[in-house]
Amino acid sequence: MNDVLAVPLRAVGGFFELTAAAARATVRPPFQRREFVDQAWFITRVSIFPTLFVAIPFTVLVIFTLNILLREIGAADLAGAAAAFGAVTQIGPMVTVLVVAGAGATAICADLGARTIREEIDAMRVLGIDPVQRLVVPRVLASMFVAALLNGLVCTVGILGGFLFSVFLQDVNPGAFVNGITLLTKLPELIIAEIKAALFGLVAGLVACYLGLNVKGGPKSVGDAVNQTVVFAFMALFVINVVATAVSIKFAAR
Repeated sequence: MNDVLAVPLRAVGGFFELTAAAARATVRPPFQRREFVDQAWFITRVSIFPTLFVAIPFTVLVIFTLNILLREIGAADLAGAAAAFGAVTQIGPMVTVLVVAGAGATAICADLGARTIREEIDAMRVLGIDPVQRLVVPRVLASMFVAALLNGLVCTVGILGGFLFSVFLQDVNPGAFVNGITLLTKLPELIIAEIKAALFGLVAGLVACYLGLNVKGGPKSVGDAVNQTVVFAFMALFVINVVATAVSIKFAAR
């Protein structure tokens, strides 16, 4: 029984050890600006199109369902409020979870895993270069930055798509839709959504870096680590979404 628990507990301990090392390296100069920019562009490049392809049908489906309900109760003029509230508080963060874990984190894990099996990480340690400061910190910060940007993109696409779909296909009054956008969704809700997205990027980046740096074996182990990244990132990000949503509701209630 102890042997069964030893492996996952060791992995959890290693993950938190990496998290603490990354936190220390973040405030220790020098900061790898060029690596941060390169990784932010890399993550954006692999995530932007999946974000759009997931966001458009997802937002249309949710808003279509909400509009049917609102029309049934005679509140079609609140379509804008429902679209903005759904896009900012739930659709944006949820799509960000899917894309960050499914595209961004896997790309980071594959990159670091390939470096690990080529023994580049060991070579960096031999040369006295801290791989956490040189490789992990820029990727984690870039993941946070891109996740926040993706969340803003999904919210914009959701509201714009909701407007076009509601006005042109469900005969919602355009003026009423626009006036209702800020009825339930204001700056605090947007800030909370951005914080949630940044947390998603932080955790997904840490999971990807940990699994990529701890690859054992050859190319097959890199593929296994990428698959594990998707599973573990999904699990962690959905838990974070539930906790952050509960905390935000308590905060908003005050």
